[in-house]
Amino acid sequence: MICPNCEYEYVEGIDVCPDCGTQLIPKEEFEGNLVHPSDWIVVYTCSEYYEAEMLKTNLESAGIEVLVLSQKDRNYPTVGNLSIVKLLVKKTDQEDALEIIRDINQRSQNNDGEKYDQDE
Repeated sequence: MICPNCEYEYVEGIDVCPDCGTQLIPKEEFEGNLVHPSDWIVVYTCSEYYEAEMLKTNLESAGIEVLVLSQKDRNYPTVGNLSIVKLLVKKTDQEDALEIIRDINQRSQNNDGEKYDQDE
């Protein structure tokens, strides 16, 4: 038996995780739900973490599971921003995610050229 929350394995006869109180599930059922790196694909890269987080929020609101991988290393300060932040989604959600990202980027480009009237 395995806790789907903590991922700790317990002996037969224990039904509830002693650490978090979650109902345990059989190991065979749990292994079918493991996350594998091959299931994920990079759909967007940027240099700012906040940009990736904003896109993540938009994608998650559309029901798309998202991971943010930041390769920022503050231990080695350098001139300029050489870090890369990657946005990953499951391969099955790739097309939907790319469509949403394209739409957001297109709206952003359209709004950059507009002048805002303060009276509106």
